[in-house]
Amino acid sequence: MADFQVIVGDPDEGTTHSFEVDGQDANRFIGRSLGDAVDGDAIGLSGYELELTGGSDTSGRPMRADVPGTATRELLLTGGVGFHPTVDGERKRVTVRGAEISEDTRQINAKIVARGDQSIEDLLGDDEE
Repeated sequence: MADFQVIVGDPDEGTTHSFEVDGQDANRFIGRSLGDAVDGDAIGLSGYELELTGGSDTSGRPMRADVPGTATRELLLTGGVGFHPTVDGERKRVTVRGAEISEDTRQINAKIVARGDQSIEDLLGDDEE
């Protein structure tokens, strides 16, 4: 059974919120790709719409939007997700995960693209800030 940690960024307020998702709610994410929109009900944010922006697998490999599927690939990178060069012209071969969410995904990054009627603080209650 899938078990994810979903990190939701709020671009308007500059805050992030962390959610643990498992069971039936986690199945709503499987098969989705980076850039897809997901209903916020899966993590308890009813009325909100989220855009999947990134993530990582159980080994910590980052997901890249330009790699199709769920498999890992070794890419020669000059920059971007997974490698940040320190010298001009530096390249490095890095193992990255594809853009599709699978059972191997551990963390999913998302951002809010449409808001609901209630604020996030009202939906979460006083437990989480």
